[in-house]
Amino acid sequence: MKKLRVGVVGTGYLGKFHAEKYAQMADVNLVGVVDVDKEKADKIAKKYGTNAFLSHKEILDKVDAVSIVVPTVYHYEVAKDFLIKGVDVLIEKPMTTTLKEADKLLNYAESRGLIIQVGHLERFNPVVTALQGTLEDPMFIETHRLSLYNERGTDVSVVLDLMIHDIDLIFNFVKSEIKNIYASGAPVISEHVDIANARLEFENGCIANITASRISIKNERKIRLFQKNAYISVDFANHNITIIRKNDNEQDGVIPGMEIKHMGFSQTDALNDELLSFVRAVKNREEPEVTGKMGRDALNIALVTMEQINRSNLSLKSLQLKDS
Repeated sequence: MKKLRVGVVGTGYLGKFHAEKYAQMADVNLVGVVDVDKEKADKIAKKYGTNAFLSHKEILDKVDAVSIVVPTVYHYEVAKDFLIKGVDVLIEKPMTTTLKEADKLLNYAESRGLIIQVGHLERFNPVVTALQGTLEDPMFIETHRLSLYNERGTDVSVVLDLMIHDIDLIFNFVKSEIKNIYASGAPVISEHVDIANARLEFENGCIANITASRISIKNERKIRLFQKNAYISVDFANHNITIIRKNDNEQDGVIPGMEIKHMGFSQTDALNDELLSFVRAVKNREEPEVTGKMGRDALNIALVTMEQINRSNLSLKSLQLKDS
């Protein structure tokens, strides 16, 4: 069987793991890794027995598919070059810096019958799969995604870096259009917003309250969902779900009249599962788990959220100037 020729553009913190996973796949030929930093590229290429390149343009004609793991500001230009050459792409989130760029990439892919998968890694967490048979029209959602400070990812706001994961998940869970977005946030350590909160109001009545911070003293990724007769608590980091449902027969439990169910899941390699999904989609010419359209929708909500934050901060600054 002919191996799929794959490349990785960007050998930073996440890109090196993309290279590692592809190198271990029996049906994939890791053609090369690309980085403007020659020392980084050479190091990763040597480690995984492949070739090092300094520009993505050097491998345009050498690959069938590619992972794009460069800073967000370069996503559009790099992805465009590969799509024009007929190469399927996996783009790390956020998909692009603007909606216009995302739409252009979608048009390039659609006109050429190509695949765009966006790297929303949380979709491959086993607890997300388990929720599919449990969720029934959630009406209130609360999420907390907190992270210790790490300079990686600070080229964009925490909304585009972390919150976008929960935006994508919530939009997938609720399956309704958004009516209103209210948001606030502030830069603390970096030049961009480091802590943010958003309230999403959906047309079907569901409300989602989302908090994201990258200046926390702990790492936490949790979501709580409330639907008729059930409360569902999900811990993404520890791979467990707690479901509390009304049950009049349960009188001796922790909460009389309520049934409590705990489910734990073995830790899986979400990145490996994501890349296997991409390879499968490319080989079978099928829709990926996280399509370019899904990545574009999550980006749209994230950008509107940032607009709200910037508008709020600008109004506050204006008010302070008037008071001084």
